[in-house]
Amino acid sequence: MNDAAFDVVGLGNAIVDVIAPSDDAFIARHGLRKGGMTLADTVASEALYGAMGPATEMSGGSAANTMAGIASLGGRPAFFGRVRDDRLGEVFTHDIRAIGVGYDTPPARNGEPTGRCLILVTEDAERTMQTFLGASAQFGPEDVDDAVVRDAGIAYLEGYLFDPAPARAAFYKAAQTAHAAGRRVALSLSDSFCVDRHRAELRELVDGHVDILFANEEEIVSLYETADFAAALDAVRGRCEIAALTRSEKGSVIVSGNEAIEVGAEPVDKAVDTTGAGDLYAAGFLHGVSHGRSLTECGRLGSICAAEVIGHFGARPAVPLKDLVAEETG
Repeated sequence: MNDAAFDVVGLGNAIVDVIAPSDDAFIARHGLRKGGMTLADTVASEALYGAMGPATEMSGGSAANTMAGIASLGGRPAFFGRVRDDRLGEVFTHDIRAIGVGYDTPPARNGEPTGRCLILVTEDAERTMQTFLGASAQFGPEDVDDAVVRDAGIAYLEGYLFDPAPARAAFYKAAQTAHAAGRRVALSLSDSFCVDRHRAELRELVDGHVDILFANEEEIVSLYETADFAAALDAVRGRCEIAALTRSEKGSVIVSGNEAIEVGAEPVDKAVDTTGAGDLYAAGFLHGVSHGRSLTECGRLGSICAAEVIGHFGARPAVPLKDLVAEETG
């Protein structure tokens, strides 16, 4: 992949994260599923936003967070995602470019405002999300720049974006363009409820278009309709080149061919906020793949990046990951 202008290009929701501490009673009172993600319309988003306590706002979105992690590792990422030409859209655009991610998707000039994700973090560091997709749901094939996809070693697809039909079409366009150029395609399943809604089509996508799959334990058992992780691991074997399956404090298992490589989780003094743990694991793993590291090394990079992000509020690195990795692996 040394001939690529970008290591990875991500396709995902371009949204702004609004993060606030909370408790189980507040989450239950507002009908949210603890630890999960609920889609909301403008009215529901405004209602929850008004009820939340003091919050921190920062640019977010799952694939965008992964690209931010790759940039922090010293990599060369790019991103496709749709914002509106409003204040939050300007904030998102400035933030992602400022950290070194290539981003040139034109903003929408009409329709819904820039999306936002309201994130409630409880004392156990679990995050519960209510997402208003807004303009990001308008993302479609026309937002995929074929030249950038051809110039990226890996095209990374965010499962959260799989709900709108135009975005699904964009996924297939990007995957076909990447493979025609001899590049790889990666997919994050993102959320088990998303898997439940689109199981058959996601299986088809994995089988026919994906080289590297990211899933946590809940998502992979949902994809293959089993309650047993070992059975799900066997089911995904051979479906794609690599499946990186994360298991929180148990670390991850990387499945490739006949191999199943177990990688331990990195120690964390105190888990503050699990928002972005999977996103940053993917950042470390993809950075490793882009630079020819072994699968074990890729998993370790993912674990280091995930451990850093859960040690503070927010889904993006608080320190340069390049320096942290050098210390941890030196």
